[in-house]
Amino acid sequence: MDYFSRAKKFRAKKRLGQNFLVDKAVIDEILSCVNQDDCVFEIGPGLGFVTEKLVEKAHDVVAVEIDKDAIEILNKNLGQKENFKLIENDILKVNLDEIYPENKKIKVIANIPYYITSPILAHLLGEIDEIENKNRKHIDEIILMVQFEVAKRICASENSQNKEYGMLSILSQFFCDTKILKKVSRRSFYPSPKVDSALVRIKNNHAARILNPSPLLKRTIRAAFNTRRKNIKNSLLSGGFLGVKEALLKIGMDENTRGEKLSVTDFNKLACALEEFNK
Repeated sequence: MDYFSRAKKFRAKKRLGQNFLVDKAVIDEILSCVNQDDCVFEIGPGLGFVTEKLVEKAHDVVAVEIDKDAIEILNKNLGQKENFKLIENDILKVNLDEIYPENKKIKVIANIPYYITSPILAHLLGEIDEIENKNRKHIDEIILMVQFEVAKRICASENSQNKEYGMLSILSQFFCDTKILKKVSRRSFYPSPKVDSALVRIKNNHAARILNPSPLLKRTIRAAFNTRRKNIKNSLLSGGFLGVKEALLKIGMDENTRGEKLSVTDFNKLACALEEFNK
């Protein structure tokens, strides 16, 4: 039975953002990112269409699923595979240290809904400026399926022409390199979502963009992007910062600059300058 026919027999749950990938060509694209020595950690395997191929190719696969109906199908189809382990849990409650030995590196495969993208990435990679994170130390790279607009936000920079650059961009890239591998049509899923998706690679560099981030870095970035239409001076004032004009003058930054034009290095310089006035 083909993927589409199998998916139609299952009642997808809208509250869980379930849209099952049924396009063999896209599944093959995901598999091309996996080697036989890889230890794969899959988030949201759903009905197991990708999982079935992963267990044939990867060294071992650990999957985390929250839907009891999907879990029943996964156990039926894959429960006898020696290199497969299924965990029934919310990914935001899963600690990779409890699954893998301290030095084990893994490859994460995930197809996640828009509403939980940022929380999952923060859980896996750590928050902006969180130098030590128990989950991130295990991750070599993440192959992520998300809505296309979210993919553009993940990969955006201060040089992007549109408005994609923001907190999610900096969160995703603080320790990693990001790249859109493939745009994926909404017709590749069942039920078909209203928008297209994209496959994104997030490669862990195991080193932060900023080695000694200011304790005010995250607050500074959040203030800038919470009020996008304001210049950086007014954004910081709205964010409750003191000594804004003095800090901008100290580092030679134009107060009319908008936050979306600042790199994470720029933000850290600004945060460091603000420390003198916000202790």
